[in-house]
Amino acid sequence: MEPLRRVTAATVDVLEVLLSATEPVWGLEIVRATGRPAGSVYPILGRLEEQGIVASEWEQQSERVGPRRRYYRLTEDGATEALRACAAFAASRHGRAS
Repeated sequence: MEPLRRVTAATVDVLEVLLSATEPVWGLEIVRATGRPAGSVYPILGRLEEQGIVASEWEQQSERVGPRRRYYRLTEDGATEALRACAAFAASRHGRAS
């Protein structure tokens, strides 16, 4: 797995939600938790999945009415990379504030 590219504040917000999750998270939950628009969150999730940081799976049959949900989780290596990327982003922000 390669290091994360294009680490933005929105990417960090998504990663932080995934890092704090104890189970896979539905995409719309990530949108709500970050306060970011779906048009930003879903492309970020797609890039993270392409890079092997995130894995996703579709909801199995459900009693719930509506479209199937897609659930996201960090991969084992992805969790390590997410921690590194979030720390590096925070350090770069701290350096700019000085």
